[in-house]
Amino acid sequence: MPFSIATWNINSVRLRMPIVERLLDEYAPDVLCLQETKVPDELFPEKAFRKVGYPYIAFHGQKGYHGVATVARRPIEVVEKRRFCDIEDSRHLSVTVQAGGKTILVHNFYVPAGGDEPDPEINRKFRHKLDFVAEMNAIRAEHGEVSASVLVGDLNIAPLEHDVWSHKQLLNVVSHTPVETENFEAMRRAGGWVDLMRHNVPPEQKLYTWWSYRAQDWEASNRGRRLDHVWSSPNLVPSFAGYEILRAARGWDRPSDHVPVIARFALD
Repeated sequence: MPFSIATWNINSVRLRMPIVERLLDEYAPDVLCLQETKVPDELFPEKAFRKVGYPYIAFHGQKGYHGVATVARRPIEVVEKRRFCDIEDSRHLSVTVQAGGKTILVHNFYVPAGGDEPDPEINRKFRHKLDFVAEMNAIRAEHGEVSASVLVGDLNIAPLEHDVWSHKQLLNVVSHTPVETENFEAMRRAGGWVDLMRHNVPPEQKLYTWWSYRAQDWEASNRGRRLDHVWSSPNLVPSFAGYEILRAARGWDRPSDHVPVIARFALD
């Protein structure tokens, strides 16, 4: 079986634990990275994860907002819970996991959404988002003969033209504005990261991982965005065995507005 890593903005892990359990039961990723867990560390549902075969658990949370967690079927070690922009808002967690004779450093990120107004002069949330992405330049795709890196999460930016349902209509909408997409792609390239979801997918093919709650019928309108990402260091590309966007999960009971993405690697 290939080694697999899933990423999912769950929008409250306690509220949506039944569909998290469904994901783990039906797809059994080796590692699951969750964002927007919305729970302080002392209330994280560790017992529920252990019960379904995920005894290795790391979390970085706070009450009611943000938060990230990484759970696994194999041992993980916490490396860092980095603070960005001098704000304690639980948006990063990195762990290591062993696979294929390599120590893989897994970064789990929840980038700020940025509010509604794409002007950093009048919208402090948008300013925070731009500053956060700028600080992500320090996160490099470290790798060596027996090491590699993966970066996943809700990065809240759809960087490419066909990562949104309408490039023209969303150019002035937060998540797809030029200042975001250009800085985002520059940061990814500077860090040496490979965008695995676009690695073998034509640029003109639409890719979405998020559909708004505001849509009366999200499936019929299909106005999505690719806000969730899977990146790796270059030395993992030869073992990359593909990925799956679990679009059907958007229709599960009490769903998140994001769906899981599962990346697989030909590693044991």
